[in-house]
Amino acid sequence: MKLEIAVTSAAGAGTSAAEGADRIELCSGLELGGLTPSQGLLESSMEHVDGRLGIHALVRCRPGDFHYSASEVDTMVHEVRHLLALGADGVVVGALTRDDEVDVPVTARLVDVARQTNPEAGITYHRAIDQSRDPLRALEQLLELGFTRVLTSGHEPTAGEGLPTLAQLVERSAGAIEIMAGGGLKLSDIPAMHAAGLSAVHLSAKRTVSTLADSAISLGSQDGADPTAYSVTDRETVRAARAAVNAVNLQPRA
Repeated sequence: MKLEIAVTSAAGAGTSAAEGADRIELCSGLELGGLTPSQGLLESSMEHVDGRLGIHALVRCRPGDFHYSASEVDTMVHEVRHLLALGADGVVVGALTRDDEVDVPVTARLVDVARQTNPEAGITYHRAIDQSRDPLRALEQLLELGFTRVLTSGHEPTAGEGLPTLAQLVERSAGAIEIMAGGGLKLSDIPAMHAAGLSAVHLSAKRTVSTLADSAISLGSQDGADPTAYSVTDRETVRAARAAVNAVNLQPRA
């Protein structure tokens, strides 16, 4: 089982590498569900990891749903090409139709440009699958499209709740595509994910930092939210996740 950490900074990338993650999903705007990282963020993250893990860049041009206009698709095509040309090891993409099926023409276009730019790139379908009408049907389409892996919570709000569907996805994939559990994943879920045959787990391992004391929060915001708060990758959580994955990797699967 592999460990992937979602990070939004070069420091987070370096922390993940130092604590033994196998790869990162690099993005910005994690509080918005994740958006495409900038060129500077990718290049700086590459320097911080120094080849110690794979960097897979999220390609998502805006928050919200996964129903994209033609111009938004064009934007993501450019982003896929540019990020891989800069040295990302893979990209994370996804699109749905208005009927919440995998948007095969759009998705195929993104896969094609990724393969043209770097034939060895890893290509992950993100949690758009959890908003699809039928995740098992979606998996069949992703297999045909040539994806490397799919990130999913098993069509539920959290991966723990989605474990039965995750197990079905593993069985249906028959090893042809990596099924990676993510979305509200707890460290305590990792043994069950391993037992169900999941190939990887994904978590953000984040904590919130602030420059304001609790008593001063209301000074900067009408609703009492802390305007200085932001998330960082928590070293201890990454370390604990690595230990949990190492422990299950020593155990035989059922």
